Amino acid sequence: MKKIKLVLIVVLSISLVLLIAQNTTQVRGRFLWLTTDVPLILLLILTASGAFMLGLLVAIIMKNSADNPKRSERRRTS
Repeated sequence: MKKIKLVLIVVLSISLVLLIAQNTTQVRGRFLWLTTDVPLILLLILTASGAFMLGLLVAIIMKNSADNPKRSERRRTS
């Protein structure tokens, strides 16, 4: 199982690097009230980084929730 996970991580990492490297044109990026022209490579890197951090945060929260079932039950009953 560990080998499958490692291979999957390597394949996804290489795919991400190839995707980023092939998309270097300028695009118009919009976020709320901000609009600017940015290289697509930067937009892809920021999006991938944000997704990684969000996934890491969810994993940490889930792990803490699983480690302390009594604390979770106390919160639900209160």
